[in-house]
Amino acid sequence: MKIWLILLTVGQMFRKIKYLIFVLCLLLEPCVLSAKDYKLALYGAAKYPDNFQSFSYVNENAPKGGRLVMPEYGGFDNFNPYIFKGTASSTVANLIWDSLAVTPSDDISVAYPLIAKAFDLKEDHIDFILNEKAVFEDGSPILADDVIFSFNILLEKGAPIYKIYFADIKDVKKISDHIVRFYFDPMVKNRELPLILTEFKIFPKKDWENRDFSKPSLQIPLGSGPYKIKDFKAGKYIILERNKNYWAKDLPSRKGFFNFDEIRIDYYQDTTVTLQALFSGNIDLREEYIAKIWATGYNNDQVSSGRVIKQEFEHNNPAVLQFFAINTRKEKFKDKRIRRALDLAFNFDWANDKLFYHTYTRLYSYFTNTGMEATALPQGIEKEILSHYQDKLDPTVFVEPFELPDNSSPKKIRDNLKKAVELFRLAGYEIQNEVMTNIQTGLPFEVEVLSNSANGHTFTRVMLPFIDNLKKIGVKMTFRNLEVNVFKNRMDHFDYDMAIMSYRTSAMPGNELKELYGSQSADTPGSYNIMGIKNEVVDSLIEKIIASDQKEEYEAYVKALDRVLLHEYYLIFQWYSKNNRVGYKNKFGIPKTNEKVGFQPLTWWEKEK
Repeated sequence: MKIWLILLTVGQMFRKIKYLIFVLCLLLEPCVLSAKDYKLALYGAAKYPDNFQSFSYVNENAPKGGRLVMPEYGGFDNFNPYIFKGTASSTVANLIWDSLAVTPSDDISVAYPLIAKAFDLKEDHIDFILNEKAVFEDGSPILADDVIFSFNILLEKGAPIYKIYFADIKDVKKISDHIVRFYFDPMVKNRELPLILTEFKIFPKKDWENRDFSKPSLQIPLGSGPYKIKDFKAGKYIILERNKNYWAKDLPSRKGFFNFDEIRIDYYQDTTVTLQALFSGNIDLREEYIAKIWATGYNNDQVSSGRVIKQEFEHNNPAVLQFFAINTRKEKFKDKRIRRALDLAFNFDWANDKLFYHTYTRLYSYFTNTGMEATALPQGIEKEILSHYQDKLDPTVFVEPFELPDNSSPKKIRDNLKKAVELFRLAGYEIQNEVMTNIQTGLPFEVEVLSNSANGHTFTRVMLPFIDNLKKIGVKMTFRNLEVNVFKNRMDHFDYDMAIMSYRTSAMPGNELKELYGSQSADTPGSYNIMGIKNEVVDSLIEKIIASDQKEEYEAYVKALDRVLLHEYYLIFQWYSKNNRVGYKNKFGIPKTNEKVGFQPLTWWEKEK
């Protein structure tokens, strides 16, 4: 099971921004670039030479044509996912607008040319030299004014994350029509800024001058990307047609992508419904997020005959951080002993055995599958780092490794519930008339868990033993499944006790950590600091991560941050999978590659009938 953050508008935007965050390897070594380099590689050497023809995981000669029908979940009332209001598709946004550069899935620390044909990086600024051939879909040129407008409008009227993300940019200036200069704040050491700047979308200034960027709109925008919007019905479907005059179609960073003449996105409220949509021919493919359906739902004639193919695509991505978020803004969750007690009652072992067919692994770190997880006890540089904060940290950080509760047997469940009762007692609660009660206020401890309509019903079976375990110790837990827009609004305004959430994690964590876990974002509506974390040690460690330019030191700071977060029990970990599970019609050609890049439908093409 995987939670779809595309149900949150800013979440959509953020998942794509998270893809760029994979490039933040630049944190690890000093920036060394020659003037007007044709790729931006700030950690080690680039995989591809200047004269490369295409990325290795595509078929650069893939035939064009055909049609792809794919699902998304929820709905849409807007074509701009980069603002706080409304609900929009980031998939569509990434197909209709281009950015300054492209980061491939097999070289995540390097940006290759797109709108910017070259880069000139200095100590205090970076110049983006724009491609003179870059044009919007109406044929008008993409100029420095458009880049500057796009940057400023995101800061002024975009989602709150941009103010945090671009906080270390001091100024932006037009050097010429085809050169834009971004100045860095000289008081801040932020190695990731150049690559972050390559990823924001470039909007045509003329298209937005008489429109309010901050307001949701279904007016079809003027794009610059490989597709343009052909037709739509609000909340139902969007049809995109390939721009056959796409200016970048022959660039090495674009060859082999965007092969379908038409892409149709149909909206569904439930992930399970799309399985029947696949078998009935209404959609062409779907990614599977429910282990039971993957194990049993494809046993039919269509799969056995080969009309529908069931396939797993291996990837090397960091584990998606899927979790129960705990709202620490609420008084009843401020004591971490309460948060830990709730963690002890969650029975992943039962769910993996009874529901998941042992196909998932429990998350054990905020950075699972990155190699920077805080395991065992702190050692070496990490221990030295943490020692500087010793008077501000719980002593257990140094002497007790973080361990997930083991609920694999009835006896272990009983033992963990006893520990939970003791933690509640230490936090000022006791069981009165079979109800966990606050001794001072006399109020019962109750908790509501929220989910959204695209995944809520699939979590019901997972929630039942969780609810039952807490009931045994006098805690009342309720589970509510909300409509997508209602859920988004509740999350945007932090109106919840606990919620089922999911974030994509960066291979190289950096600037995004301020938005996820930094104090400055805790009270900003629409922020991704869902748990409301305000911790001065966390803030300090994030700054150190961003500033680190040596690999060993950087990794030690990430581990230290992980360890501090783990010992505060801000969330309850769920699970992850190392494969993308996909069912699709047997109508596609798929590139042959040894790269573990996962599910990449925009590199596919339609085979001849």
